[in-house]
Amino acid sequence: MQNKKPQKKPLNKALQLSGAGLQMGLTIYLGFLLGTWLDKKFELSFLTQTITLLAIFLAMYSLIKQANKIND
Repeated sequence: MQNKKPQKKPLNKALQLSGAGLQMGLTIYLGFLLGTWLDKKFELSFLTQTITLLAIFLAMYSLIKQANKIND
């Protein structure tokens, strides 16, 4: 009579984490491309590094959130 959550298979967890890794790489790469484009458009030299760094933080936050969701 107890309501237990169904156990997720380890393979399913591994697939979800690998997808999260790909998403992280894509987020960082798109941040780099956006920063490069903005640097060329506005003739600046700091936006590539700034936006790439923000993309890294965003990707890490997303990865940690997804990992916590998978482990629950």
